[in-house]
Amino acid sequence: MNLSLTIPLIGITLPVIAVLIITLAFLFDFYNGMHDAANSIATVVATKVLSPFQAVAWAAFFNFAAIFVFGLGVAATIGKGLVVFSVLDNLVILSALVGAIIMAAGATHLGVPLSISHCLIGGLGGVAVLKAGFGALVASGFLKIIAFIFISPVLGYFFAGMFSVITTWIVKDSSPRKVDKYFRKLQIASAAAYSLSHGGNDAQKTMGLITMVLIANKALSPASHTPYWVVFSCNSVIALGTLFGGWKVIKTLGMKMTKLTPFSGFSAETSASITIFIASAFGVPVSTTHTISGAIAGVGAAKSTKAVRWKVARNIIWAWILTIPLSAAFGMLTYKALLLLSLL
Repeated sequence: MNLSLTIPLIGITLPVIAVLIITLAFLFDFYNGMHDAANSIATVVATKVLSPFQAVAWAAFFNFAAIFVFGLGVAATIGKGLVVFSVLDNLVILSALVGAIIMAAGATHLGVPLSISHCLIGGLGGVAVLKAGFGALVASGFLKIIAFIFISPVLGYFFAGMFSVITTWIVKDSSPRKVDKYFRKLQIASAAAYSLSHGGNDAQKTMGLITMVLIANKALSPASHTPYWVVFSCNSVIALGTLFGGWKVIKTLGMKMTKLTPFSGFSAETSASITIFIASAFGVPVSTTHTISGAIAGVGAAKSTKAVRWKVARNIIWAWILTIPLSAAFGMLTYKALLLLSLL
């Protein structure tokens, strides 16, 4: 029996399983904010420019404010540009989402800074291929995302190193105390810019997933735009997740990779936010974790290659490499299990 529910306030009727998927999508969005709080505030907490509570509140506000700044190109890529529509159904989307949540939750609680976005993308890709082969994938969408696995941290690294050199030259005649004073203020602004860029890119991944659910259940046509209630809800939930910050990940990024100062923290956040702004403008679902990690390594390397703890960086890179295949595996196992149990 196909039970349906009418969602209050929105007024649309969906199968119960679709409502469950949307609920899980919000859980994924919450974990995204919780894990990626580290990206937004690791540097300001490490440099003691803001207290942990001030930092997460600041980041959460700008995560939400992104709703008023960015278009929805990233949401369109996730919702319409990864998997062929004919392959999508509730079982595929649910399995992919469960695989992504398992990976994201594990990484958050273990303090591993990996890409929450790639957890979702890996889950979707793995389940789609299991169901219908590689022809189920939209090659251009996946190739763009895979390319930016490498491009985003390199751009973050390059921009951060460049910012460090330029700002060092600008303040070369100033006293260390004066430099620290000014960059403590500037770092608050750069943290806001980074949080804004994070909300503008990462919240849209959940928007794209929910759009996918609505299309699969005929509540939305493939040509339609993402509904405003989806946009508002996703930015709100990711901001709430940020308020609960993943402290283990913050420690890894902000304190273990390299020693940060307000000066270097400003360079890292500014360069990472520029990279993410560029990616969002082109509708690319970039990894904000990869980008800020590359930027932090870049500011460390600008001082000296010995200033970066490359062993920590190497472990993070291995986590990046394994994210998509592991998420795909979790999604595929979930799909197989649900088929065997005949839950749908």
